[in-house]
Amino acid sequence: MSFLIMLLQVAQYLLWVLSWIIIIQAILSWLIVFNVINTYNDFVRSVWQTLEAITKPIYRPIRRIMPDFGALDLSPLVALLLIIIVKDFVLNWAIAQLAGAVY
Repeated sequence: MSFLIMLLQVAQYLLWVLSWIIIIQAILSWLIVFNVINTYNDFVRSVWQTLEAITKPIYRPIRRIMPDFGALDLSPLVALLLIIIVKDFVLNWAIAQLAGAVY
């Protein structure tokens, strides 16, 4: 049981890291759109491409379901909400249930 609890805690941590990646990617996209930073810089371009590669598989199913709002992309917000629900409610509940079963 304790291995399963530890595995669920690792999943919580990974979801926490993923939520920060989504937040950083959203902020970076705003900075690029408003021309605060540009993608001609090699470092900015490599960070942007890495973040896009990480978040694109997460956004793709959300974008298929959500209606098109034009330039407004709400898929990062929906992804963050889903991560919060899974991390803070589902995984916490599962850990509490398993911890209660151990004692």
